[in-house]
Amino acid sequence: MFMVFEPLDGQWHVSVTDHRTKVDWANCVKDIVDLHYSEAAKITLVMANLNTHKPSSLYEAFPPEEARRLLNKLEFHSTPKHGSWLNMAEIEFSALKRQCLDCRVPNQETLKQKIAD
Repeated sequence: MFMVFEPLDGQWHVSVTDHRTKVDWANCVKDIVDLHYSEAAKITLVMANLNTHKPSSLYEAFPPEEARRLLNKLEFHSTPKHGSWLNMAEIEFSALKRQCLDCRVPNQETLKQKIAD
């Protein structure tokens, strides 16, 4: 699961995937650029320090021209390694867990439904 949270607007988007691979993350980023913020000149991403959260992941997922197009619209920042409490998406995940993910979820469709509710 990947979460995009925009604190100033209070909007969030969740992407449910089978795994948390570099390609999954790259596809999530592509959705951010092309679907959620297509009109933005520059998008600032503040991310946790995961091995998938790297610009090189875009080159693994897409042809070089597409990866460059996406990267030209992005500015990356990382949360401190020992500062998860500064990560707004982690705070939102915690709220989701308390509100609707406090039990085992049997499959992706059920998970997507619980998140949408």
